[in-house]
This record gives sequence, C-alpha cells and structure tokens, in this order.
Amino acid sequence: MKKYLILIFGLVISQSNEINSLSERLKPLKSYIGKTFKGEFSNSTPEKPVFDVQHWERILNGKGIRITHSVNNGEYGGESIIMWDDELESLVSWYFTTAGFYTQATIVIEEGKLSSTEKVTGNENGITEVKSIVQLLPNGNLHTKSQYFQNGKWVDGHEIQYKEDQKAKIIYR
Repeated sequence: MKKYLILIFGLVISQSNEINSLSERLKPLKSYIGKTFKGEFSNSTPEKPVFDVQHWERILNGKGIRITHSVNNGEYGGESIIMWDDELESLVSWYFTTAGFYTQATIVIEEGKLSSTEKVTGNENGITEVKSIVQLLPNGNLHTKSQYFQNGKWVDGHEIQYKEDQKAKIIYR
C-alpha cells in the first residue's frame, strides 16, 4: 500500500511540476493541461451520433501545448500545436488532419476565451479560413464554436459541448 501512495504522490507532483513549468505565455491555458474531453456535436442525432474526443498536454519542455482529437473513433482526427511566436507577439498554432489538410492560426485569449483565425491549406470542401472560439466553462465543461469561410462566404461550422472524460480515448485508424 505504501508503494502505491508514493507512486500516486509522485505522479501528482510530476503533473503539478509540468503545469508550473509551462511557458509564461501559455500559462493562461494551464487549466486545460492533462485533461481529456468528450463532446457531442450540436447537429448530432440518435440515428447519426457525432462525438469528438480531445486531449490537451504540455510539450516541448513547457514551450508548447499539443491538442489531439478524434471524431467518432477515428473517422476524422487531428493534432494541434500551440506556441508563442516572438516575431508576431502572439500565440500561434498549427493543425494537421487525417483528411490531409492543415491550418495555421493566430490565437487571442480574452475574458477566458480562446479565439483563433486559421488559414486553411488543402481542404477539399473549399474552406480557406476558420474562426473558432474555445471556452473552458466555470463548471469544467468545454465549449467550442466555429465558422468557415467556404466558397466565398462565411457559414456556420460546428458547435460542441464537452465534458471532461479521462476514460475517453483518441483513436486514429
């Protein structure tokens, strides 16, 4: 029993040290680190359920954050990396997808919300930009909403309500 307590205590200290050793520019995101969220798309139906799982982690000695996600157990997925760009004096991200396209974004954090504007490269559906808002709510849930610039006009994208779910898994096929 003593071994297990020491192991658990060591893991708690290790995770705490990882969060505390996060770059100053990334510290506003520390409450996301180490968490896995599972959410249902707003247009999901019982006949055709659509779920997303995402996991946030500290990477690159605290200089970056990685967000991995998968939709419906690997139908689609991607990986984002967020870092501070000294030249732009902004948080930036890169998002790579299983669909073969990628995005580059600038991120602004205001009033507890992450707002990003992404330039999209290689999307087969004519999407060239994405605007997103991500918010960690006071109850610990996560909410995301997006709009796409598609075929010359802005259209509503996805909206997802997430709950923390440490048992949920990121799956790629």
